[in-house]
Amino acid sequence: MLQSRMKNPAMLVPGSVQAIQALIAATQSTGVPSKVLHLAHLRASQINGCGFCVDIGTKHAKQDGETDERLHAVAGWREAPYFTDAERAALLLSEAVTTLDSRDPVPDSVWDNAAKHFGDKQLAALVLWIATVNLFNRANIATRQPAGTPIPN
Repeated sequence: MLQSRMKNPAMLVPGSVQAIQALIAATQSTGVPSKVLHLAHLRASQINGCGFCVDIGTKHAKQDGETDERLHAVAGWREAPYFTDAERAALLLSEAVTTLDSRDPVPDSVWDNAAKHFGDKQLAALVLWIATVNLFNRANIATRQPAGTPIPN
């Protein structure tokens, strides 16, 4: 295992933790079900290969009542029967926003499908949530934050 390069960057830059927490709280206040947010977080973190975020995101999801069966199936969500249409739309949007294909970053079909399940405010929250997850993933990967860290209080 690689050694961490530094503490989490958000802990070192004054005010950044509060700013990130405010954005998280704002996205969580829009009515997007927490299970949807957890699934989107986990899928983006899997794609980016952020072990820290996969680990802590899974722990948070379980604390919120998510099942092992569904968490284990997120990587293969297309073939798994455990997810609602809205959750599938959020997972697909999470993949598109995370990978941002240069020819068609978020295809209309992905956007339109998500818009069937989420209103404008919720869809905006999902985009900001996924972008924030990607921020965490990139910061944690760049600084080699190790998986297995206890959930902070």
